[in-house]
Amino acid sequence: MVGWNSAGSQARHRPQQRGFTLLELLVVLVIAGIMLGMVSFNAMPSERQVLQNDAQRIALLLQLARDEAILRNRPIAFEADSERYHFLLREENVWQILEQDDLLREREFKRSPVSMSINPAPAGESTALRIVFGREPVDKPFTLTLSIGESSVAIRADGIGRFVVE
Repeated sequence: MVGWNSAGSQARHRPQQRGFTLLELLVVLVIAGIMLGMVSFNAMPSERQVLQNDAQRIALLLQLARDEAILRNRPIAFEADSERYHFLLREENVWQILEQDDLLREREFKRSPVSMSINPAPAGESTALRIVFGREPVDKPFTLTLSIGESSVAIRADGIGRFVVE
């Protein structure tokens, strides 16, 4: 019988050990870095994105306020300053804030201070911007511009109930 080598026998029967190569580990790290970058980019929106979201909400609320003014047969106003905005209802020649209305309640801007301007400019001087919707279905077209720093967004009203954010 020929001599038996125990070391060689063990090497043949041992399962081959496998691991990850350096290249596979680097690919996984790059993918994880890209995913983490995307999550952090979406988690912290830019000033323009925040302003765009506020403008979309305001455009929808302006459309609702216009429709409410027609349905209630009473003027409703949108009023805003640099920190917040709310809606007013005209009752007995006095403007009253709509506090009980879930949709037309007072809200704060997500980031402030927000500069607002309207074109054409309303008559009269006021610290707060005010847009009044009357009982008539047709009104004057206007453009409401919101800006924070270098970012700005415009809401265009066509006078017949459409509000578009640009």
